[in-house]
Amino acid sequence: MIPKIITGKGSTRRLIAYLFGKGTANEHIDPHLVASWNDFAPDPGRSPHRDPKEVEKQLYTQLDQPVAMLGRRAPKTTVWHCPVRAAPEDPILSDAQWAEIARRIVAAAGIAPAGDTDACRWVAVRHADDHIHIAATLVRQDGRRPRRDHDIRAVQREARKIESAYGLRRLKPGDGTAAKRPTSKEHFKAKRLGQDAASRETLRLRVRRAMAAATTETEFFALLEATGVNVRSKTEPSGDVTGYSVSLPGDVNEQKEPIWYAGSTLAGDLSLPKIRKHLAVSAPEPVTVRPGNPWHHAIAATERIPHHLTHSDDAVAQGQLAALGGALDLLSLTAPAAARAELEQAAVAFERATRSRIAADHASARVLRRSIQTIWSDPARHGDGAGLAMLIDAALTAVAYAMHWHRTRQHAQQEASAEQTLVHLQTAYAQIASPVLVAIASRAPGPQTKRRYAYHLQQAAPEHAERILNDIAWDALSTVLAEAEAAGHNASTLLDRALSQRTLDDARSPARALTWRVRRLGERQAPGPRAQAASARHVSERPAVPPAQEHQARRR
Repeated sequence: MIPKIITGKGSTRRLIAYLFGKGTANEHIDPHLVASWNDFAPDPGRSPHRDPKEVEKQLYTQLDQPVAMLGRRAPKTTVWHCPVRAAPEDPILSDAQWAEIARRIVAAAGIAPAGDTDACRWVAVRHADDHIHIAATLVRQDGRRPRRDHDIRAVQREARKIESAYGLRRLKPGDGTAAKRPTSKEHFKAKRLGQDAASRETLRLRVRRAMAAATTETEFFALLEATGVNVRSKTEPSGDVTGYSVSLPGDVNEQKEPIWYAGSTLAGDLSLPKIRKHLAVSAPEPVTVRPGNPWHHAIAATERIPHHLTHSDDAVAQGQLAALGGALDLLSLTAPAAARAELEQAAVAFERATRSRIAADHASARVLRRSIQTIWSDPARHGDGAGLAMLIDAALTAVAYAMHWHRTRQHAQQEASAEQTLVHLQTAYAQIASPVLVAIASRAPGPQTKRRYAYHLQQAAPEHAERILNDIAWDALSTVLAEAEAAGHNASTLLDRALSQRTLDDARSPARALTWRVRRLGERQAPGPRAQAASARHVSERPAVPPAQEHQARRR
């Protein structure tokens, strides 16, 4: 349940006219009162034998009466408006239930404490199944002003209690860094036009993608325009550009004028100053990605994120999460069509997990950003899809760690977003990895070679051997071992190194996990005989593993 407090000046006349009107797109259905300060206020929606406009006038006159009695002594802010919206999946509440919810909200806000007969006047109007509007005046009937200190927080706390009492979707408490949600008007417009998302949400995703892909401010604006976004700069008399606004073609208001959204209203980190700060550490000069496969660089950088989240300071950790969010923003553009929707949903979900009150150190994640930019800018290097599958595999672990990191810092909304991201990533991973593994398995070596690998596996990892050999991905694992061996690697040493990288206890498919590890190791330059012998004697120690609960969330 989402309450949103809006205050204004003057009379409630215009607000009452809007609430009982048809709406900007005829979206208001059967507007009527469900509750009021005295339980018998005039109801324009339930007065069939009277002119509705006359009843509206009677209603707003009564609401405004305490303010009018103060004359010039009235406060500047006199109107208090609070829409209260249920989640789409919530059951439809009755008028009586909405009435009780309205009373709890005005009491929590200090507008009309329970039992206070001299409190402010207010009404609750319902003109849709899923929400009400509470309209009140900010002068009590005894002429005093209401005590509404921190009413926004108080109303949010009461909303969480209401959700529990009525069995509604439980929203997570926020820290004030969430992006602004689309308004009911924006939602209705998108639905009426047959759009999957409101313009605000579409623009936010495109701006985030442009920021993730760009290395300069000029490139950022060029990428926005290339994706069909109209851009308008805010230029000061000095000629300095201090901001920007964006709009979608065809998204116009009643006057047929484009509807513009300032970057800062899409999300706090999309203002021009924040984007400039991000680009300053994303420029190619400070960090040059080493020659080689950009997928490998991106995977290695993603695999280091759990270490940063458990060992680095909070600023570095937040910077890593922001870079991971940028990677997810761009990955959906490189994915096969079948997995694109799930990856885009994963990016949208993780967007909330990329921000908190902790200032991000973006410089710590340059390699990941540059590698993803290289992948995005050169589609010809996508290969057989194994790189994308391996990167998502690494991202699953990173997101699981992100969920735990946010939980330990009581970032409830960010934790929930990371958990939702895991669901989408797991689905996308299955869609991408399955055909790649089938293609790899089609090149499986002969039975004798497979028996040799199986023997070494039973010696090196007896606790996992049976699961791996019975795994559907065993043929794919034997293939990458054979191909690495053909490239000059020692297959046994390579398998030992793959086994030592991370535990397989939590892996849903241990053979699949090993396939990606061996594939990455095998695509590196083959070591000489001496190096192979040294590596066989000194297999690296296993790194720390994530908490058990994160492994369960990440299982793949």
